[in-house]
Amino acid sequence: MGLTSKTVLALAILAATLLFLGTIVFWPRLARRNWRAVGGRTALLLATQVAVFASVGLAVNQSFGFYASWDDLLGKETDQGVVVDQSTGAHRGFQVLSTQSVDVPGGHLPRVGGQIQKIGVVGKKTGITSPAYVYLPPEYFQRQYAKRAFPVVVVLTGYPGTAQALVSKLDFPDTAHKLARDGRAQPMILVMMRPTVAPPRDTECVDVPGGPQTETFFARDLPAALASHYRVGPGPGGWGIIGDSTGGYCALKIAMHHPRAYTAAVGLSPYYKAPVDATTGDLFQGDKRLEREADLEWYAENRPAPDVSLLVTTSRHGETNYAATMRFVDLVKVRAPTRISTIVLESGGHNFNTWRREIPASLEWLSQRLTDH
Repeated sequence: MGLTSKTVLALAILAATLLFLGTIVFWPRLARRNWRAVGGRTALLLATQVAVFASVGLAVNQSFGFYASWDDLLGKETDQGVVVDQSTGAHRGFQVLSTQSVDVPGGHLPRVGGQIQKIGVVGKKTGITSPAYVYLPPEYFQRQYAKRAFPVVVVLTGYPGTAQALVSKLDFPDTAHKLARDGRAQPMILVMMRPTVAPPRDTECVDVPGGPQTETFFARDLPAALASHYRVGPGPGGWGIIGDSTGGYCALKIAMHHPRAYTAAVGLSPYYKAPVDATTGDLFQGDKRLEREADLEWYAENRPAPDVSLLVTTSRHGETNYAATMRFVDLVKVRAPTRISTIVLESGGHNFNTWRREIPASLEWLSQRLTDH
């Protein structure tokens, strides 16, 4: 049974409940002071606490999608290899692994609900391998749009995060479908993935000296791979990028550093400087220029302003990035031609519920700034 299985969660809750009741029932019998009674009390208390913590942990993981599997939890993520059969004429470094329908009325028909494709991408320049989920809107399969190229939005999770959570927890495909159906946004292709392309290491979308070239993968390899397979335009005017937390930092940085790849970026509860800790390792290897340019406040103040549109979100109560976000906005808004917008909630924590409140407006904002071809 998988880590995210409802059965596993139910069994954990059942075990915690039975152990709690057992503690109440057997406690009088274990009230003596001999070693067996003391050992029994200790074992019951420890077992109950472990079961309770396991239940809470499993429930939180199901709600926020931190880990997708036991291997992911234990740092043994193996979903890296992508085999492309060259005899079929498939493009090198790209393969559609599976497809699924969108959870909307009539969604089993691609021309009605669109389609979600799980793909594998191998960066031709970086050699990085990463899975992703691609949402294709219904119009992609409709005859009257057969020659149309669609705008693309790359969607990034936080760290550690799972790409599946963008589909099932944050509801990006359903939201994009509804916005387009209601005329609030144009049909867009969504490419949903985690920025953790070298798990379990958190590379913060940095080109690590002697390590994973993560920034180059998202700025060059990914657009090239998608353009080789889907009807998307080659120019930056049709490309946007959005992410939450670590993904939000990555989205802003990649667009600011690479305005010829992405014309618009959204940071949902982002931070503005790459941390260096146990999960990242030494990202910069003593390269001070690389370290400074990974600091978005420094970059906004010291480098030529890129011709991009940025949207950042925060809340006055519940987010720790409020002061940093307001400082970043003040720096950027006077640095034409960069344009910046904000979503500031009165309250909202650093979690899925807050981001679900911000995603519809963010996708609508992106739609207004992307062009089809």
